[in-house]
Formats: sequence, C-alpha cells, structure tokens
Amino acid sequence: MSTLAVATPAPNAEPRHIGVHPLTGLIGAEISGVDLTQPLDAAVVDEIKAALLKWKVVFFRDQPLTHDQHVAFASAFGAPTVGHPVFGFVEGHPQVYSVARDRFAERHVGEPLIRPWTGWHTDVTAAVNPPAASILRGVDIPPYGGDTLWTNLAVAYQGLSETLRAFVDTLRGVHYFSPPEGQEATESFIKKNQARPLVSEHPLVSVIPESGERVLFVSPSFLKRVTGLHPRESQQLLELLFEHIARPEYTVRFRWQPGSIAFWDNRATAHLAPRDIFSLDFNRQLYRITLRGEVPVGVDGRPSTAIKGDPFEAYTPSNAH
Repeated sequence: MSTLAVATPAPNAEPRHIGVHPLTGLIGAEISGVDLTQPLDAAVVDEIKAALLKWKVVFFRDQPLTHDQHVAFASAFGAPTVGHPVFGFVEGHPQVYSVARDRFAERHVGEPLIRPWTGWHTDVTAAVNPPAASILRGVDIPPYGGDTLWTNLAVAYQGLSETLRAFVDTLRGVHYFSPPEGQEATESFIKKNQARPLVSEHPLVSVIPESGERVLFVSPSFLKRVTGLHPRESQQLLELLFEHIARPEYTVRFRWQPGSIAFWDNRATAHLAPRDIFSLDFNRQLYRITLRGEVPVGVDGRPSTAIKGDPFEAYTPSNAH
C-alpha cells in the first residue's frame, strides 16, 4: 500500500480541522487553519491526506519552515527518501533536495527544443518505485514570475476517448534520465547517472490503490519509448499523450511566495517548472522532500519492473551517498 493510504478518510468527507479551498474545478486546493512548524494531530494529517487524494496538489501559505521542520512535516505522511537518488541533497540534511534556479546549468548544455510538453514531468519516474508524493517549500522567491503548474493525470485519462483508453491500458513504457531534447549532457551529468543508473518500465496507465482511479502515468521528461511499438509509432503516440496531459483545463498554476508549500500526489500528477525565471535577475530557491513510493501497478495487475538500478528507498544513514 502507498504511504498515503494509512488511516485516510474518504476524499469527499467534509474536513472539520482544516480549511480546504479549491483553486480550479479539477485540480488544486489551498489549505488553511494549520501551523506546519508544529507537530500535527492525527486528525489533521488524515484530513490533509484526504484533500490531497481529491485535489492531487494542495498548497499552504506563510509556513516559514526550517529544513528540520520540513523533514518533520513530511514524515507525518510517509518515509522521506534521500533528496535525489542521482543528483544528491543539501549538505547536513540528506532528505532535502535543493531546487535552485540554475541547477540544470551543470547538467545540460545547448539550446533545448521547445515543444508544448517540454519540461513537464513526474518526479523520479526512472526509479521502479517513484515517490508517492513531493513536498516543495519556497524560500527565496522573485517578486514576479516563477509560477509552477500541475496537471491532473486522472482527469487526463478520462479525457481520452474510450477506444484510446482501452489501447493505452495495455501499454508499458521505458523511463530514464537524459538531457532535454536538443541539449547535450555534461560530464557531471554522465558521471552521476553512471554512478546510479536508473531505468524502469512502467504501465502507461496505473491504478491508485486507495481510490481505484486510473491515471495516465506519462512523464514527458523521462518516458522515452513505448514497449513493443516501432519507433515512429511510439513517438507519435507519446507526443499525442504528452500534448494531451498539458491541456490547460487539467491544470492549476501556483504563484509562489516566501513560506509557500506545495504538496502533491506524485502518482497522479505531472508538473512544470518555470522557464521565465531565466530571463529575470532574481534568485529563486526552493527545497523539496519526496516520500517513498510503492511500485506502480497497471490495469492488468502487472507491476512496474526495474531495468537498471535499485528501488528509491527511504533515507537511512547507509544510503545517503
């Protein structure tokens, strides 16, 4: 079972301990009435989980957490992993991953080929067990620009025709880390991926165990090919699906402020980091924690399989490398 499934009330249950304020009709809600710097009561944790299952991503404002408080909050919902299995963590805080404005400069060179789905991704789908959830904290935020978008992959699945849904229900695809299309890997990127190779085959449609929802589990940045299709067939189908999940009506856009928190169900969403920040002369620093996930399972009951690499496990002192 997913770490998010423990003692979780029905997503439609009316919360009694927190405020839940939807931001769009299909995804995203802001949560009020809770102080994340303090330990949370079990009832509050359960209501946040229920809101997360329903709205896929939830947001908190004015929560100036330290790294340690961030770890404590995340730990109420599951087991934090090492910051990132390939690209490391914040020194002294192995569960925390730095999301800095220029973090990709040491990984990729050249000009990317921009397509409608460029940059959209679900976190760490190269692992056989991608994170169940991610929790991102805003610290240094530009006065304008830098918004992040999320899309609801359950709604996207339902938005396909019945015929296409039946087809993609049967398919699986290969995920791994590589530079964006049009860019080349740096020596640092190559060395880090060689040190911790991660390649996995996931179903294109996975099932959320708590709800039975089917989600279109396609991660444009990491899903490279569909198993069993010719290269051109795979390319055409993936481009159709990638474009589909980025439809505006499936998305929510979040304006960051210092102390903002975004907490998303990584099994049921993809998200898009901003590109406009590279044209601004402002720093942008956020920090992320991911929660250990289970191996996804397809409509046919078959789990994902690892082609290279070990599962992305919860942090222990022995696996922080």
